[in-house]
Amino acid sequence: MTPLARDLGDDGEPFRWDEDRRAQLRAELDGFFFHLYGISQEDADYILGSFQSATGGLKNNEIAKFGEYRTRRLVLAEYDRMAAAGLTVDTPLTGSEGGTVAYASLLTPPPGQGPRHNR
Repeated sequence: MTPLARDLGDDGEPFRWDEDRRAQLRAELDGFFFHLYGISQEDADYILGSFQSATGGLKNNEIAKFGEYRTRRLVLAEYDRMAAAGLTVDTPLTGSEGGTVAYASLLTPPPGQGPRHNR
């Protein structure tokens, strides 16, 4: 991943692995992509519910590990926060001619500024 980071202008050390932070980052991205593709909250919930199998799958693995389907909860919470902020297919998070949507990550520090490995 280092060559990709360098190509994107990131000269810092790799980010530290933080499972909870990564889960939140993925939830924010997944929530955004559901909006970007015009998928309703109900359909997003259905899609997330399909990530299971008789021998495991994301849903069953998370229930075993966390006692809940954490990804579903996090993604739908972010989906709802984005909807409440006014995110739509026609009104993206940034760059729209009508301004920006009032949505911010819950992460502190924000995405792209998380803790990194020491040299």
